[in-house]
Amino acid sequence: MNQHTLAIQAACRPELLERVLRITRHRGFMVKHFNMTQSDDNQSIDIEVTVSSERPIANLSQQLDKLWDVTGVEVLQQQKQQATA
Repeated sequence: MNQHTLAIQAACRPELLERVLRITRHRGFMVKHFNMTQSDDNQSIDIEVTVSSERPIANLSQQLDKLWDVTGVEVLQQQKQQATA
């Protein structure tokens, strides 16, 4: 499985977290780590999420970028996990 870390910048909306998680699940990715911080002025949110999947990370990042309240998506890190028996 491949593991990826994404940085997402978005407008501060109550339903944002729910939509990000739904898209992540629908695209076949499993959330391994999730960190969200709100700006001091309560206008924007920064999210750092680590996901794993065999699917290309572009499938997820492009879909997240289409959300109207998401202002940016960046793939920060990519690593391949070793299979253990």
